[in-house]
Amino acid sequence: MYAIVRLRGSVNTKPDIKDTLKMLRLHRINHCIVVPESPHYRGMIQKVKDYVAWGEIDEDALASMLEMRGRLSGNRRLTDQVIKDKTACGTMKEFASEVFRGSATLQDAGIKPVFRLHPPRKGHRGTKKTVKEGGELGYHESISDLIRKMR
Repeated sequence: MYAIVRLRGSVNTKPDIKDTLKMLRLHRINHCIVVPESPHYRGMIQKVKDYVAWGEIDEDALASMLEMRGRLSGNRRLTDQVIKDKTACGTMKEFASEVFRGSATLQDAGIKPVFRLHPPRKGHRGTKKTVKEGGELGYHESISDLIRKMR
């Protein structure tokens, strides 16, 4: 699974990139989505690579993101009791591992697809340079570190 975090705004952005960000539901800075690995999403990521940070997410980071930033309709917090009531899983960790394996989706539990993260603690390394150049944009081998900073 890929985690995609929007890092840059939409001023002076080409219309096709704006449309792709809208299709990915990344309407604001510091919003994050989790998508399955597929060629369709890979192409969309390639199109918006200069505006987002992305990479493979691990189970622990997904579980912590669900616990801290998971929201239901009406902006209600996600709890273990809600997971028990709406799915066959007992805890959030179990549900996160089911989602990670692909046997469950966030919509099964009624979780909003967008996670609204905080700006990272100690700041970004730069939102105009790629990871290879010393910034934050583009592919991260461990996107989980960035997500933990943005908890």
